[in-house]
Amino acid sequence: MARSLKVALAQLNPKVGDVAGNLAKVRAARAEARRQGADLVLTPELVLSGYPPEDLVLKPAFQRRCHEAVEALRADTLDGGPALFVTTPWREGDRLHNAIVGLDCGTVIGKRFKVDLPNYGVFDEKRVFAPGPMPGPLVFDGVRIGVPICEDVWSPDIVECVSETGGEILLVPNGSPFELGKTDIRVQLGVARVVESGLPFVYLNQVGGQDEVVFDGGSFVLGADRALKAKLASFREQVTTVEFRQGGPGQGSGWECLPGPIARELGEVESIYQAMMLGLRDYVDKTGFPSVVIGLSGGIDSALTACVAADALGPGRVHTIMMPSPHTSRESLEDARACAEAIGVRHDIVDIAPAMEAFRTMTRPLFGDAPPDVTEENIQSRARGVTLMAVSNKLGGMVVTTGNKSEMAVGYATLYGDMCGGYNVLKDVYKTAVFALCRWRNEHRPDGGLGPAGRVIPERILAKPPSAELRPDQKDEDSLPPYPVLDAILKGLVEGDLATDEVAAQGHDVATVERVWRLLEAAEYKRRQAPPGVKITTRLISKERRYPIVNGFRG
Repeated sequence: MARSLKVALAQLNPKVGDVAGNLAKVRAARAEARRQGADLVLTPELVLSGYPPEDLVLKPAFQRRCHEAVEALRADTLDGGPALFVTTPWREGDRLHNAIVGLDCGTVIGKRFKVDLPNYGVFDEKRVFAPGPMPGPLVFDGVRIGVPICEDVWSPDIVECVSETGGEILLVPNGSPFELGKTDIRVQLGVARVVESGLPFVYLNQVGGQDEVVFDGGSFVLGADRALKAKLASFREQVTTVEFRQGGPGQGSGWECLPGPIARELGEVESIYQAMMLGLRDYVDKTGFPSVVIGLSGGIDSALTACVAADALGPGRVHTIMMPSPHTSRESLEDARACAEAIGVRHDIVDIAPAMEAFRTMTRPLFGDAPPDVTEENIQSRARGVTLMAVSNKLGGMVVTTGNKSEMAVGYATLYGDMCGGYNVLKDVYKTAVFALCRWRNEHRPDGGLGPAGRVIPERILAKPPSAELRPDQKDEDSLPPYPVLDAILKGLVEGDLATDEVAAQGHDVATVERVWRLLEAAEYKRRQAPPGVKITTRLISKERRYPIVNGFRG
């Protein structure tokens, strides 16, 4: 007769450091799993501490708190089930591990430790954890279950060890951040491990925002036949139970997963939008801010930022402020107001001309009759930054900045001006993608979005040439290459890590490429002082590209 094992996949959104809150989430997930008839619950990577905990995990008091949470869950399992495979930091002797602990009937049925600790991109686990030994499977209810953790399945060795020591099913807890193209990579990775081991494969991912990374969920199950058996939704919490059976028709003695629900796959632009929403929502909510403040200029970047904020938090938690100078066009004033009205957010106007005049008066003894230049342009931007921070201090909302990746890369931004704020949803979004996102949002209301349906970004904002309006008739292309050209060059230099001659060989003007490289390198000091923002691409230009500020290398 066929045997059955029902496993609940708890795709959860923990908060780093909130052990009590994370414990409550695991308990709620276990209760839901019981209602679904599950025998066993699997949690994503480091669910009790939150992931990544960085140096917080080195604090002995924090380690003790996590251990106490495991003990509380162990006692919970005296209630008759389901059993629990919970992930946590775990100290064994003098070594701290990234661990998974099996709990059933009030006992610890086994522990396994992550072997392959990632130390690239946004990861630096070798800094805080010790690698575990090559793992065999955990045994639950007579089933030998391999539990490699995240990076452990990115190469074949650890799964091979599990298979050779009698593993029958692979349950893999993950903390895998979102980036473009990552979903296909994960599935291909899973297929490779299934082909090598012949075992069904569960990829359970975390969901939620943590500082500059967003975990997109999208957990999935592959059968021993390599077919997709189940897929959870992206960008939201979900507890779903899947059933494995052994000894079914044509299976021999192996285990196979029965077909389960398969959530729809998101397109690229929608995925970016959802990542920005989730990253901002969790950053604001998990840090305890009641609302956000955004400088709405009438341009495309601030319009998109305001839309994302309204969708993430609700229009009632978004306050936009237009801060015109003598160089601000009437069209920009109208466009900002129209955008705010379409989104349904509060909109105020604060004229910065008096501040500009005050600075002129203050600095005249120092500057004399020197003609206006970038100094006066930066004063405008900084007057706006001071204004937004004053509103934040007085009314309590967090300032969200609006610069995109193209601008941040080449330093087309003002320190203590438009870079002022607590978070930046566009930090890893190129300008050309900003246009695509705006068009998509005008045609779609995102799943889970709290903003209105319909066109929320006026067409004139999309059509007019980008401009910071810091001097009469200014256009971005006065200072930068056209954005399609700039973005293509930057992708080669940043994501591709190519030399300037290699980028030029792709068909770009040599002088333009060299100029962009110089701007990119010269702006490192600015980027070090920029607020955090959502990782979207394969290389976030801050944490994943840490170049020296003092740098004599050229090209």
